[in-house]
Amino acid sequence: MLPRKLRCLATAVVCLFAVCGAWRAHGDSLPPAALNAAQIVEQMERHNEARNQELKNYHSVRHYTVEYKGLTTIDAGMDVEVRYDSASGKTFRIVSQSGSKFLCDKVLKRAVDSEKEAAGDKSSTALTPANYKFELVGEERLGGRPAYVLHVEPLTESKFLYRGKIWVDGADFAVVKIEAEPAKNPSFWISRTQINFTSTKTGDFWLPEQNRSETKVRIGGTAVLTIRYGPYEVEPLMAGTTAGLASSR
Repeated sequence: MLPRKLRCLATAVVCLFAVCGAWRAHGDSLPPAALNAAQIVEQMERHNEARNQELKNYHSVRHYTVEYKGLTTIDAGMDVEVRYDSASGKTFRIVSQSGSKFLCDKVLKRAVDSEKEAAGDKSSTALTPANYKFELVGEERLGGRPAYVLHVEPLTESKFLYRGKIWVDGADFAVVKIEAEPAKNPSFWISRTQINFTSTKTGDFWLPEQNRSETKVRIGGTAVLTIRYGPYEVEPLMAGTTAGLASSR
């Protein structure tokens, strides 16, 4: 029975990490003029496009972990070297792995593969009006910085999209936090999956910090998958470029 449950979790990973892995300072107050949802999204797209043009390359070692608790408890871990180049995209290299070989092969490696798949079709995974409906629901402070809170609803039930709330930095218009669930349940055996994502600012760029998903299996057990993106080595900006750019690399 256990392998069947784990195969269901492996299927769910394709959705979970494509959703958040395909993702993303100035001032202590919100912009002087109140913005509506459409204006906030327009600013997000504008800053993302500028950031895409300015970020040349980066390097990091990501730490993937998965733990399943049910009739038994098993876990696995994997370190993956990731290199991004603006001309050629991302490359992934597994540096080490530990724990359950089944979870490494069927869950963590599939998490990496799902991100590769999502990165190959950015237009269908982007946080834009072409894929989502946006509603402004409030304003909060995160880490001492003002942020807009928006509810996002996918326009299609794609495995690469999600529904929930996003927090957008009030000055940089970067997506700094996400609380959501997949737009499409990847398996009957999965009752619910909750996704929590955060980004952090490295130099002039907002980049992923952590992606955590908790999946409930209908016939018992819970799996928690986490990616800690690790410190980044980012190519310095050219003189005169704009600070605070953000996107979903």
